[in-house]
Amino acid sequence: MTDFDYDLFVIGAGSGGVRASRIAASHGARVAVAEEFRVGGTCVIRGCVPKKLLVYASHFAHSLHDAPTYGWTLQGQSFDWNRLRDFVASDVDRLERAYTSTLDSNKVEHFHERATVAGPNTVRLASGREITARHILIAVGAWPVMPEFEGVEHCITSNEVFHLPELPRRVAIQGAGYIALEFAGVFNALGSQVTVVNRSDKILRGYDHDLTDRLLPILQARGIEFGFNRPIRKVEKTADGSLLVHAGEGEPIAADVVLVATGRRPKTDGLGLENAGIALGANGEIPVNEYNATTCPSIHAVGDVTDRVQLTPVAIREGHAFADTVFGKAPRTVAYDHIPSAVFTQPPIAAVGLTEHEARAQYPEVKVFKSDFRPMQNMFSATAERGYYKLVVDGASDRVLGIHMLGPDAPEILQAAAIAVKAGLTKAQFDETVALHPSMAEELVLMR
Repeated sequence: MTDFDYDLFVIGAGSGGVRASRIAASHGARVAVAEEFRVGGTCVIRGCVPKKLLVYASHFAHSLHDAPTYGWTLQGQSFDWNRLRDFVASDVDRLERAYTSTLDSNKVEHFHERATVAGPNTVRLASGREITARHILIAVGAWPVMPEFEGVEHCITSNEVFHLPELPRRVAIQGAGYIALEFAGVFNALGSQVTVVNRSDKILRGYDHDLTDRLLPILQARGIEFGFNRPIRKVEKTADGSLLVHAGEGEPIAADVVLVATGRRPKTDGLGLENAGIALGANGEIPVNEYNATTCPSIHAVGDVTDRVQLTPVAIREGHAFADTVFGKAPRTVAYDHIPSAVFTQPPIAAVGLTEHEARAQYPEVKVFKSDFRPMQNMFSATAERGYYKLVVDGASDRVLGIHMLGPDAPEILQAAAIAVKAGLTKAQFDETVALHPSMAEELVLMR
């Protein structure tokens, strides 16, 4: 039997890689992981977690605005971007220590340098050291896509947005996906003038049109400006250091920061996969089967690098399933149906299952139930923002095929509702459930 340095070598210590390392080690494997940046990966270090902290901070701005209606008199209000930025950074540091501690407590050795594939059972560290492993797992995630246009070097991505030296007075954002609109909401609430430009006339592609059609005017009413069918052609730096954004055929947009949020691509450049005979897919992804195996028997891949579903909880499940399959003698796969998702816009949206359009394409009879209401907490606001819930139901079986929600706390409510959709519950069972009153969630069981 060939002797290897490790049973498993993981390239990438993000959510999927750390989970796979921990579970493999619990099955008795000798495990090592290499991370070229920081332990924790995109979600923890420069993605979901720090972004959600900024979202919470921006919510406080709305609460301050509505404070007089609640009976509060506040004086001397001010906002310190540096203080918020540094607090978020400190919490990221805490989480990195926690993830590192998880590796240590499971006796997973970690190398803080870049690793590439040198062969079917060999990885090469940036220092030049070569290490052998019976199995190699690729979990390097994805990276922001930067389009090609003149002056793109003056722009930032979501990677850099958490480290801005000051709160920008004017922000231009290219893209209308979840990253673009979440940061648009954050900067708008914190006081920046925000302009979103997009190459099409749609926002949040993939979400139910009823949700996005209602969300857009709310964002506009909050002061976010939109320029549709206006992709950036050029970004010009002026003498005073500010930027002029030439997008589409309209007038240039003055900005202090230009954030490009046009998608993410698997981070496979220079990874050396050709040394193991692995060919990349059209988007640079690593093709894998249902057990996360590549065309090279000793190499697997999980998470965003496979470009299946770019969500942290999915990467975690894939990493766990891989470890159980390869080292736990319990082969299992991940189900990709009924995955809940949310966009932390202001207000947020959340969804699980089929959109109405998708359902009508798959089922001969579809019933749709809607609830359009003003959330109770919005009574304290001068704005008349409304919530919107929608159930998509199979007319033949009465099974709920999809739930789509817009309004305060929609993501928190949907997580529990997603269990019902995953379990295949019917509209009648929703109707038979007693409402929890007064709450926004009760609308889910009151639609008739």
